[in-house]
Amino acid sequence: MDFIFDVSGLASDEESFSNSKKDVLKYLKIIGVDSRFISYTPSKIYINNLRFSKFSRKRQETFNKQFPEIEVVRNSLFQKICSKSAKTLSDIKPNSTILIPDGNFMIDIILEPYTRKYGVKLVHEGEYDLVANPVILDDEVNRIFSTIFSGGGIDFNKKENEICPLINVPLNWINSFLEMDGKSKIKNENNDELASSFMDFLEDVAPQYRENVLKASEFIEKKLKVK
Repeated sequence: MDFIFDVSGLASDEESFSNSKKDVLKYLKIIGVDSRFISYTPSKIYINNLRFSKFSRKRQETFNKQFPEIEVVRNSLFQKICSKSAKTLSDIKPNSTILIPDGNFMIDIILEPYTRKYGVKLVHEGEYDLVANPVILDDEVNRIFSTIFSGGGIDFNKKENEICPLINVPLNWINSFLEMDGKSKIKNENNDELASSFMDFLEDVAPQYRENVLKASEFIEKKLKVK
């Protein structure tokens, strides 16, 4: 239940907050926001799950009084992307070190809250326990079709120490969000023309085919592992 409160009553009168990540997260905790369900960047706070974060409009108003230069992004599409990603990240072991690709904004903000949720460490080099593969749904489905059309069957190439935060997220979702956030769209990495043409055909007759193809591939992979 939300309520009107005076932050000065929750923090000492002498306490001040800088714009450091540590202080921003500390302040969020003071006003009742669960930072495990938001993504922090120096200029923006992205809400991953509105309900679990408890980042109400009133709390946003209080936060922006203290940090007027930090924008709070309440984007429903981003929250849907985070929900899709969470399904592939639930098996991350606490305190793991994850190697992430350089310059991939989506991977950065998707995994950032897991530094608090699971205590993971995100690195760009050095030793690691897991590797974040930036593959998205469209590219994975293209790869599946490509291997089938080549006569080689489905190629299950996921490594044991690999996580794929965006594998359930379609390209149009990602680019729509990036456009709304004022960032450059990413290019489709599909490079098999036959597979791409077939995907264009399916797009018109069965818009949900990507999710179904991926689920079928995962089902077959699990059955083969059991054998």
